[in-house]
Parts: sequence; C-alpha cells; structure tokens
Amino acid sequence: MNKDKDTEIRRELCTPCADLHIREAEGETTSRTIEGYAILFNTPSDPLWSDEDSEAREVIAPEAITREILDGCDIKFTMFHNRQLILARSKAGSGTLSYTVDEKGVKFSFDAPNTIDGDKALELVRRGDISGCSFAFTTRYWDGDFVERTAKVVNGTTMISYKVKAVTGVYDFTLAADPAYPDTSVEAREFTQGLRDSAKPTEEPESFQASNWEQLREMRQAAAMKLE
Repeated sequence: MNKDKDTEIRRELCTPCADLHIREAEGETTSRTIEGYAILFNTPSDPLWSDEDSEAREVIAPEAITREILDGCDIKFTMFHNRQLILARSKAGSGTLSYTVDEKGVKFSFDAPNTIDGDKALELVRRGDISGCSFAFTTRYWDGDFVERTAKVVNGTTMISYKVKAVTGVYDFTLAADPAYPDTSVEAREFTQGLRDSAKPTEEPESFQASNWEQLREMRQAAAMKLE
C-alpha cells in the first residue's frame, strides 16, 4: 500500500439511517421519486477494524463535501455500486440526479427510470428490502490536510477516528442492502492494513506511548491466566 501523501485512495462508505424512501404523490398518481441522504456528516461509520487493542471508524466532516465539489463531479446513482445498473446521473451539476447539501449531509432525489432496473429499485425501496445508501469518493488518506487521525483510550481499547476533511472527488451514490465493509476486496484489505500499520504505538499521542501499550498487553495476559 503506497502511503505517499499525494496518493489518492478510492473509498466506498455506507450511509447508515439514510432516510431512504419514495416521495408521496398527490392524487392518484404513483410516485417514482426516490429520495434520501447519500452522505451524512459527523456520523461514525461501521468499524474499519475492531479487535481487543483498537477500533477505527471514519467520519465525514461537513467541510469535506460542498455543493461546489459535487457540481464539479460526474456522479452516477447506481445499485450496489454497479455502474451497469444506473438509475440517474449528475454531470457538472445538471442531469437527472438532484442533490442539496445541508447541515445533516447530502440529500438526493431522482425519478426512477422506466426500465427494469428502475422498477426493481422502486419495488425494493418500497418493500424496505433496501433501506440504506453508500457513496464512493477519493481522498489523500496519508495527508493530514485531507484526513485527520485522532485516538483516545476507552476501557483499555484505543478508539481511532479518521476524520475526512477534504475529498478529491465523488463518483457515485448507490442503493445498498448492506454496508460496504472495508474487507470486501483485495485493494480494500490492503488499505485497511495500511491504516493499521500507521496506527502502531509509536504514532500514538504522547499520553499513550509504546510503554503503555506493553503494560496494557501484560495486564490482559495476566487477567487471562487461570489462578493456580
């Protein structure tokens, strides 16, 4: 995994509780408008990893994604991050995909196309089989101006937060039945391992240096031993 600060890393991040729904229609007209939040600000992701020593999550800061950034991107709304299953699109701020940015995050709206995929999306959302969203973006993970890493110890576990403060692009919003876990591809696993490597004790804040890690491990080993 290249850890150069100028290297762009492509990520997929699930948006929990995205308030995904079909807009109510007036009269007898059946609505085909799907709307919800594709991105939530200041909301911790599912763990990038979690073990007895540490747990890491991502957070998107409000300043990371603005209307200006989105208007400069070619964003496709898909199903399951499959670009063959396209439902809407916004290119340079115009197209069949609409979005707004507020204090909560990025809200989207589009009319499902009169296609097999569009009908499928409507039915799955209407039934509640799909209730979440995910989005793909790129950023420079090893550059502190783009991603800020903080850590604190809670009940003996180091809780690590990667706050994404700036992105270099947003590429798709998608309907997702399950979160995009970080170990679903070789590239993603390498990325996660790279984060683990960069989170070794020597890079912890002064309040929690390597000696503290050794003490914590010794305490856990002692606690796990059976009394004679």
